Amino acid sequence: MDTSLKIFCKNINEYVEIKGGDTLSHIYDKVKDRIAVKPICARVNNKTEDLAFPVYAPKQVEFLSRSTQSGARVYTRSLCMILYKALIKVLPGARLRIEHSISQGFFCRIKHSSDSVSAEQVEAIKSEMRNIIGRNIPFVRHEKLTTDVIKIFRKAGLNDKVRLLETLHELYTVYYTLGDTVDSYYGPLAPDSGSVDVFDLVPYHEGMLLLGFSSADNSVPEKPIKQEKMFKAFTEHLEFNNIIGISDVGNLNRAVYENASTMLINVAEALHGKMIGKIAADIAERFKNGGSRVVLIAGPSSSGKTTSTKRLAIELMTNLIKPQMISLDNYFVSREQTPRDETGDYDYESLYALDLEKFNSDLNALINGEEVEMPTYSFELGKRLYKGDKMKLKENEILLIEGIHGLNPELTKQIPDNQKYKVYISALTTLSIDDHNWVPTSDNRLLRRIIRDYKYRGTSATNTIARWRSVRAGEEKWIFPFQENADATFNSSLIFELGVMKNFAEPILKSVPHNVPEFSEAYRLLTFLSYFEAISERQIPSTSLLREFLGGSSFNY
Repeated sequence: MDTSLKIFCKNINEYVEIKGGDTLSHIYDKVKDRIAVKPICARVNNKTEDLAFPVYAPKQVEFLSRSTQSGARVYTRSLCMILYKALIKVLPGARLRIEHSISQGFFCRIKHSSDSVSAEQVEAIKSEMRNIIGRNIPFVRHEKLTTDVIKIFRKAGLNDKVRLLETLHELYTVYYTLGDTVDSYYGPLAPDSGSVDVFDLVPYHEGMLLLGFSSADNSVPEKPIKQEKMFKAFTEHLEFNNIIGISDVGNLNRAVYENASTMLINVAEALHGKMIGKIAADIAERFKNGGSRVVLIAGPSSSGKTTSTKRLAIELMTNLIKPQMISLDNYFVSREQTPRDETGDYDYESLYALDLEKFNSDLNALINGEEVEMPTYSFELGKRLYKGDKMKLKENEILLIEGIHGLNPELTKQIPDNQKYKVYISALTTLSIDDHNWVPTSDNRLLRRIIRDYKYRGTSATNTIARWRSVRAGEEKWIFPFQENADATFNSSLIFELGVMKNFAEPILKSVPHNVPEFSEAYRLLTFLSYFEAISERQIPSTSLLREFLGGSSFNY
């Protein structure tokens, strides 16, 4: 029987004849002389697969290098499994927990006799990782009955994975082996350990920092950057997670099954209130001592800046301080003066899309007690208008300014430092899927944005996903470099929110067509959400930050 068939290879824009059952690796061997990249994975009908994936029917195939978004994720997951294998060789019986991204890498905590790791132990683990990479061990994908996988994980001491699988009720489960080491990840891995050859591992606080390849040059590892304030914000929330006993999705799902989700929601919302109240009290203390007349609030897309600003305004009023709001949008330069991005479009996210001179002049005048006519920007006309709106700060009034550039010193370079209080807001997700699979902060924000864009702007998930890379590039340039300038960091994540967003996001993501590139990201997010037990949004209070995205807020936007 002739089992030949044809797949369409996007890399060369041609059909390629193969035999049914050929793996992606075998298919690559047929065309590798015509492809410039060395693949770490491939996209099959817009789904990311490992190179051991067998093809039995006509497909569209695109081979991906590690420098692509999907390839980088495969690389990172594979590097984590290499780290885990090395750790259990160097420190038998130790537990590895990869908690979150920080300082260009991933913070790893080791649980063993001392709950900390020495520089010598880190070096020994790194040496063993190099040994594993040098041996070119294959990552082997397995799929078995979940009941059998639970037994395998329990024997390996992976109780966090056992807990998760027991709450998912799936018939079959995928896991990987690297030699005699077993592990699982919510996505494909590299062909072998030799494909993951660029990394670093360095001591970081009481744990380690795992660094992959540099985004600027994938032949060298990333270099750590200082992010002490961000690390503190993560650590505080992780301590909160430990107090309430919810460190991973398995714990969260169990809480839902046990009807404890209402308690989780109430406690998490109370924590938000406490954090915002503490920031307001700090601002009030400085204000009453003659400083902090200007509060600058910044953060990346879908971090909840708008609701946080409104809640901060309320807390300031309880401290007998009346806030006045200024929108940075009203200080845009005329359209013909607006910088353009690399595609030639107007770049409204650039700092220099703002009239910095006029903005600083008005702020100084307000701080000095002068009356200022405030501008309004007309996007229709592409210029600022003055309509007679006047502002003058009274003794008990303070300025609140929300915008992505709030922490950039260039924005308010003419304002004395003692008159500024800077707040950074982001959804610093501290919930993990399991010990070796963290929840990326950017995924949390992307899901928020997909829901909000669909609900309030009529934007499809396809379009939101298509724009996300550009949004992230703007954040990397204009927001993240200035995080450490903040006087206070507010973590806007809520430990229960992914369970709530699941109900909203899934139907929107399922509407993404299979024949567009964005389907790959939609499918990945759907896989991610499948780990969460749904939580009803009826339990979410109207003042919750999450209502900014879901609807039903008591605030006006």
